[in-house]
Amino acid sequence: MSAKDRLTDALYGVGWGVVKKLPEPLAARLGQSIADLVWKRRGKGVRRLESNYARVVPGATPQRLAELSRAGMRSYLRYWMESFRLPAWSAERVRGGFEVKDVHHLTDGLASDRGVILALPHLANWDLAGAWVTTKLQTPFTTVAERLKPETLYDRFVAYREGLGMEVLPHSGGTAFGTLAQRLRAGGLVCLVADRDLSASGVEVKFFGATARMPAGPALLAQQTGALLLPVTLWYDDSPVMRGRVHAPIEVPEAGTRAEKTSVMTQALADAFATGIADHPEDWHMLQRLWLADLDPEKGPA
Repeated sequence: MSAKDRLTDALYGVGWGVVKKLPEPLAARLGQSIADLVWKRRGKGVRRLESNYARVVPGATPQRLAELSRAGMRSYLRYWMESFRLPAWSAERVRGGFEVKDVHHLTDGLASDRGVILALPHLANWDLAGAWVTTKLQTPFTTVAERLKPETLYDRFVAYREGLGMEVLPHSGGTAFGTLAQRLRAGGLVCLVADRDLSASGVEVKFFGATARMPAGPALLAQQTGALLLPVTLWYDDSPVMRGRVHAPIEVPEAGTRAEKTSVMTQALADAFATGIADHPEDWHMLQRLWLADLDPEKGPA
């Protein structure tokens, strides 16, 4: 393991080991201070965040984009402070930490035993939403995690999410799709963060007026298993409670090839994501390149 990898792993270890012991108001102030410091340095991530916001908020002035990126970094650090503290939250704190509109789409789907796929963008705190599902709804679910480097860091994330009641599968290795399909056929719940493609097989969609790639997995799983596909968007306000919305189901088209159906369904997901992101752009934590026009053609997907 390189020195950089050891440092990265150690910093995350400090986060989960120390931040979760801080009083919540102190952790929130610490996160905001770190966010402001990082924003002032204007590193690559902050500049990319502003570039992405420029697509989401067309016509925004440089001053408006700077305000958005500052708010975006504060939102991003709120996510991290909450995530480091989540293992220490009581069940009552988790249940009260999230309020969601139209949750009947999810509960009705679970009651039908047909299986449910929740697809989310990188908005607000998807880990908190997951903890709320396992705690408030008392429903375990399966998800997929990108295999991070160093391996010890990946192991930390898996242990963290498993501690919140999730079954975590590695994104790589080729077996995740089959396992997810099994869980859905058994009437289970699958949750996937699905606004950024991690492979060369992503589906091209129109997203805020330009072409991007998003994963085919949610649409393919719905077609193959008959599971309900539900987009979810999340956001923060000025309270300690995160907000969210479960959108109406995305139906499988009656006609077309498998690829055509996947394209239509993934576009519908992208449209649902776009509504939530447009309403709360500062809570979209996309610090990487996403649109094809921004990608290096020699390197493929972001």
